[in-house]
Amino acid sequence: MLSVLVLHGPNLNLLGLREPEVYGRSTLDDVNRLLEEEARSLQAEITALQSNHEGVLIDAIQAARGKHHGLLINPGAYTHTSVAIRDAIAGVAIPTVEVHLSNIHRREAFRHHSYIAPVAIGQISGFGVESYRLGLRALVAHLQSLDPA
Repeated sequence: MLSVLVLHGPNLNLLGLREPEVYGRSTLDDVNRLLEEEARSLQAEITALQSNHEGVLIDAIQAARGKHHGLLINPGAYTHTSVAIRDAIAGVAIPTVEVHLSNIHRREAFRHHSYIAPVAIGQISGFGVESYRLGLRALVAHLQSLDPA
């Protein structure tokens, strides 16, 4: 069975409370439940982790090597600042999809650049919680195309 690590970056623990006009009213638990249901329908499994700490996210990415087939990540604000997370993803060479609830390209200029996108197989943003589901579907389809057995 395909295994996907789902990482939620800083402040995503505040989903449903923090700027609901931007990020929606769904909570992080809602997102994880949605992903678990979607994973089951795709015959995959997920392991989800949220952290506000860059080093915890990097440690999780490094530990994913040999354990998970793919990585679904919403790096939050680290998208725009973390060369270290980018380097960890590049270092483990696990197919990665970057997701964002809001459309980062329609927001403040500093949010338009992603350090993660160049090492990801794709990026999905702007569809709220649906970005996560779409990202998981795309990642699983990619992984299945690598090993159709």
